[in-house]
Amino acid sequence: TSNMCDRVREGILVGCGNPLLDISAVVPLNFLQKYSMNEDDAILAEDRHMPIYGELVEGYQAEFLAGGSVQNSLRIAQWILRQPRVAVFFGCVGEDRYANILKEKAQAAGLDVHYQVKKDVPTGTCAVLITGTHRSLCANLAAANNFTIDHLEEPSNKALVDNAQYYYISGFFLTVNPPSIMQVAATAHAKQRPFLMNLSAPFISQFYMAPLLAALPYVDIIFGNEAEAQAFAEAQQWPSGDLREIGKRLVAMEKKNPTRPRIAILTQGCDPVLLIQQDSVQEFPVTKLAVHEIVDTNGAGDAFVGGFLSQFVQGKSLDVCIRCGNYAAGHIIKNPGCTYSGEPEFVE
Repeated sequence: TSNMCDRVREGILVGCGNPLLDISAVVPLNFLQKYSMNEDDAILAEDRHMPIYGELVEGYQAEFLAGGSVQNSLRIAQWILRQPRVAVFFGCVGEDRYANILKEKAQAAGLDVHYQVKKDVPTGTCAVLITGTHRSLCANLAAANNFTIDHLEEPSNKALVDNAQYYYISGFFLTVNPPSIMQVAATAHAKQRPFLMNLSAPFISQFYMAPLLAALPYVDIIFGNEAEAQAFAEAQQWPSGDLREIGKRLVAMEKKNPTRPRIAILTQGCDPVLLIQQDSVQEFPVTKLAVHEIVDTNGAGDAFVGGFLSQFVQGKSLDVCIRCGNYAAGHIIKNPGCTYSGEPEFVE
């Protein structure tokens, strides 16, 4: 059973990402085709995608959920920790109803949110298109795209960054503000504190490799799924068939602090999670769910990281962290979107 007296310090974990209001609905396949999208896509909206959001709200049973990859992971970590304000989140929103919904939902989940507010831009949204057990994401970053480093340099926010012991940023944030990522990375490096990052989506490796490679030397733990790892390998012109091999190469890339060798954690759906370290590859099996238990896979990757972080900030071993990641992902898949229900039941 979890021991409630091991309280974690407030603000021990800082995350930066894109706060997005998820607009989630079950749609037919031809809805995807209409917008030239594929099952399990994760893309940024172009002009042709802009009508999606209104269409989901008007024509389908759309649900609003607090979203954005990092904010999701931090919400899950908070749920498992059962203790508010362990995690601090930075991102940019507009000054509108969606921002109010987001803030309300994030704070209800226990997050300490410090949004930068841009008055003349709407809050970002993400269309979550559910087809069977698949989900496709189309993000209109809008205000989220306007995050600037001066927000992190405000004294109260800078104090929060300096005060943290762990830092987590998504690859998605590379499309928004690399200078902020580099500043957080440099802070983590100077203080010898873990800096964790996510490959996030294949398009990050395809189109944002330069800022990713600039951040990678600071990254102590890199997360990714098989599609993201393969996209990274292809962009690097590595052989992309063997996930273990890709992980070993990722781990071997240049590292600013060689005394703490990089770790890669690669998920592969219902196949085992790979923990790849300098001289070892370990597998952690995933509990297979019956088809009728799977509501949708949206948020499973975010939940995995959230579960991992909930244990990592308590100083638990990597295998406990990964088992909790698997627990959280398994729980989320049984709920719509990146949502949870009831009390967490993770047991070391």
